[in-house]
Amino acid sequence: MALIALDADGVLLDYHAAYRDAWSRAFGSLPCLRDPHAYWPIDRWDVERLFGPRLAHFRSYFNEEFWSSIPPCDGAVEACHRLRAAGYDLVCVSAIEDQFLAARTKNIQDCGFPVDRVYATHGAAGSISPKARTLAKLSPVAFVDDYLPYMRGLPADIHAALVVREPNGSPNTGDELRIVHSQHKDLDAFSTWWLANI
Repeated sequence: MALIALDADGVLLDYHAAYRDAWSRAFGSLPCLRDPHAYWPIDRWDVERLFGPRLAHFRSYFNEEFWSSIPPCDGAVEACHRLRAAGYDLVCVSAIEDQFLAARTKNIQDCGFPVDRVYATHGAAGSISPKARTLAKLSPVAFVDDYLPYMRGLPADIHAALVVREPNGSPNTGDELRIVHSQHKDLDAFSTWWLANI
């Protein structure tokens, strides 16, 4: 069967909601919404910029519990089941540390995603996506991500589908959009479009 590769945060999983919950656990207050159109959670929620010991304290909450309990994005589980029903195998390719791969895999399974395997990649997006090598080995027919720099250097025969979500502060702009083949508001929209057009 043909393979489709999917990013996790922002495509399968609602990282915004998880960030807010982590802040609540770290500091004892649930932050209010500041900008519903912000791409980055630090801009979306009414939170302070952290430095030094307070930043280290907050980061300590991005642990096994965090990476195993992120809620799914709206419509994402159903979108994956439609793709699976149409005959596609699904994998997740996520920029996450190896130490949290098991937690991420459990999270995706617990949410009910019909995803066969989760792959962890490393590093920030430079001139070539840190996901490019894994994707070249997997050779999916399509890859769906919500971060444009992660589309850099993909093999030309992989359909690069970009989820273009909240616009404020988004990296998904400019001339580099030419490297993607299609744009969608979320995974549900991609699934509907893909099954109707491919």
